Amino acid sequence: MFLPGAAAIATAQPARGFARSEFEDRLGRAQSLMLQAELDGVLVTTPPNVRYFSGFDTQFWESPTRPWFLLVPREGEPIAVIPEIGAPAMEITWVEDIRTWPAPQPDDDGVTLLSAALSGAGRRFGRIGAEFGRESVMRMPLDDLAEIRRRLDGVELVDAAPLIRELRMVKSEGEIDRIRHICTIASDAFEALPNSLAIGDSERDACRKLRIDFAERGADATPYMPGISGPGGYAQIIAGPSDRRLGDGDILIIDTGSTYDGYFCDFDRNFAFGHIDDAARRAHEAVWDATEAGIAAAVPGATCADVWRAMAGVMEAAGSLGNNVGRMGHGLGLQLTEPPSNTPDDHTVLVPGLVLTVEPGMEYAPGKMLVHEENLVVREGGAELLSRRAPRDMPVVG
Repeated sequence: MFLPGAAAIATAQPARGFARSEFEDRLGRAQSLMLQAELDGVLVTTPPNVRYFSGFDTQFWESPTRPWFLLVPREGEPIAVIPEIGAPAMEITWVEDIRTWPAPQPDDDGVTLLSAALSGAGRRFGRIGAEFGRESVMRMPLDDLAEIRRRLDGVELVDAAPLIRELRMVKSEGEIDRIRHICTIASDAFEALPNSLAIGDSERDACRKLRIDFAERGADATPYMPGISGPGGYAQIIAGPSDRRLGDGDILIIDTGSTYDGYFCDFDRNFAFGHIDDAARRAHEAVWDATEAGIAAAVPGATCADVWRAMAGVMEAAGSLGNNVGRMGHGLGLQLTEPPSNTPDDHTVLVPGLVLTVEPGMEYAPGKMLVHEENLVVREGGAELLSRRAPRDMPVVG
């Protein structure tokens, strides 16, 4: 069983930003997990995690010149250790303890300030968590990290990635509202796209038209939009778009990672040009049916491996030759891809509030692949679709 998608339960545009209570709840849950893990605090340095705990939003992350630090202590409220240029923007968040230095200052780019903050927090367990795990980065020079460790006499820096993953994996209703809203924008734009496409357009033309429509419908940004085509299918799904012209018998896939108030959608749609041959039609039906199986399997108590097996079984029965993607979906939220992964060896247990993509793909003939993807949130009664379900019959242009 699964619940209706975006079209049936679309809501008004969510307000931007979160109330202080949202951040207080995140902090409270983090501090409970820290106590269990015997950590005196968690240091976060990457854009999504700094935003998650503070609400700090800036496009200045595109400049790698300056490091940014946010300490989430086991007791008390977050401490921002940031370049002076960021103080006015941080002051409009709920964070009150803001410590700055005149960055860039290569000889001491926040090292002294951060070391003091970490030393002050590490009193009970002598352990501070940091972003050391998979899919994590520290966003500071390795020499600076080594110097901070040297200065932390009696305080150890350890991996906090499992704690952060557990905390962020389950979304609040406010987070889900934002993902649902950007999924609705994308669903509307994808459904309208065939009306503006024509044989002879390039992949780049098609993606440009879709980007413009996303922006006009209210998407904040579209940092991810590969568009790839080929006769009857495609060989890969991450490069492009290119200047290749779309001709009779081609199939174009466009994937999108677009955002609203920091939260991503991530799903794709396939379009045939002129006609679709029988083999490609059957393959598209197979990946659509596999998606249906994945959605039905995404229930509380199941695992990501269960979702993978449900999709894989459908495609194997349809004659799949495999695929080169490595997984069939993943977590979604402040990042385009988040843990967990739908793989045969990821035994993460699905719980209500976990937002997931289901993304089956199959090579149905040598060098010809078809992929389909939808976004959902796990609910007590089954998966709620956040994207609007694609038609089983592939749209044909021209």
